[in-house]
Amino acid sequence: MSSELRRSSLFTADVLRQFGWYVDKAGEDVAWQFEAAVQETLRAIARQPDLGRLRHFENPRLAQLRSIAVTRPFNKLIIFYRAEGDTVEAWRLMHGARDLPKRL
Repeated sequence: MSSELRRSSLFTADVLRQFGWYVDKAGEDVAWQFEAAVQETLRAIARQPDLGRLRHFENPRLAQLRSIAVTRPFNKLIIFYRAEGDTVEAWRLMHGARDLPKRL
């Protein structure tokens, strides 16, 4: 059984920004491959919400945040999400090399 999947406005903006970057830098085909990889990863966490690792940040607003890499070859990008009850909310999409505590 899959959890209900929600996307925050921040997550949606992150995905659109990254999609546009791929269109500009690598072409439309790669951008659509990125979109498919994000959707595949979201389906996986909807099926198994504890799949991603639980993160520990000092800021209490980031409590219970989990992360999982987008499927290859886009695995340098990380989806941050929360699982509460039978709902999963995709919260942010970020490159793993960023200063994550500062950006989140």
